[in-house]
Amino acid sequence: MRLVTYRDEHGAMRPGALIESDSAIVDLSIAARSTGLGAWPAFGSILALVEAGPEAMEEARRMVALAPSAAVIERASVKLCAPIQPPPQMRDCSCFELHLKQSFAAARRARVAHLPNPEEALAQMSTRADERVVATFNRQPIYYKCNRFAVIGPDEDVIWPAYSKAMDFELEFACYIGRKAKDVPREKARDYIVGYTIFNDMSARDTQAVEMGGMLGPAKSKDFDTGNVMGPCLVTVDELPDPYDLTMVARVNGEEWGRGSTRDMRWQFEDLIAHISRSETLYPGEVLGSGTVGNGCGLEQLRYLKPDDVIELEVEGIGTLRTRIRLP
Repeated sequence: MRLVTYRDEHGAMRPGALIESDSAIVDLSIAARSTGLGAWPAFGSILALVEAGPEAMEEARRMVALAPSAAVIERASVKLCAPIQPPPQMRDCSCFELHLKQSFAAARRARVAHLPNPEEALAQMSTRADERVVATFNRQPIYYKCNRFAVIGPDEDVIWPAYSKAMDFELEFACYIGRKAKDVPREKARDYIVGYTIFNDMSARDTQAVEMGGMLGPAKSKDFDTGNVMGPCLVTVDELPDPYDLTMVARVNGEEWGRGSTRDMRWQFEDLIAHISRSETLYPGEVLGSGTVGNGCGLEQLRYLKPDDVIELEVEGIGTLRTRIRLP
């Protein structure tokens, strides 16, 4: 299934599933009433559906297959939210080594660009701190916790934070946890994933350059309203039998800025679940981001966004997450 959350004419969030090549939505709650199933609590939201487990998912599949006409809405007539908005928890991990290395190299170039002889300064610059991060990355998964209340979907604009002059997107893959997970061995971790989506981790790069010196990870460079864009849908695991062979493409105003593949993930979601769930419970609906794919952001090319730019992030099998960034 391709599960979505949309806003009705009253602004209320409603759960549904995309059909007809994503041109229409089956409202799960209306479908249940139309087919005699009644008011199912599991169809109150996509989070409630995930929390209700496999039986509820099977009923949702039955509703989608039946698609009673009273429950079918044109996709273009409504606004999509993130599949789960807000999620119970969000962690953004670092899974692509190429992104790390290219971002560090670009940041060094940016720091010397104003000097009389930037190439000489670049050659003399120490890379030890960057190398320590990469070494840690290769020893174990690393991650930070995101602002879950800043999550929006594809039909809401990203509002440029007033304190930044260098805004960037980040093309990421993400998974949703399907049931409680604690001390999960890696070989069983796939069973705890309910589905996948696309994640645009918007970043204020000038703010990030200043605050990362504090050695506590990103803060205001990531935490601003509308900064975490997810969607357009939650694709259930049965729809993506091999999630680690998907092409990922980033475009800005129709121009391709970069592409990569999920096959390049140094740490897969199973590794992340096994690591994070040690002595810690993960709950249904939680999100784990993959971190940025190599070539999946502007920083790696020292290119930044402009107001009213339209970012399109595409992941094979999921679709395209389209976002406009605008000034307040």
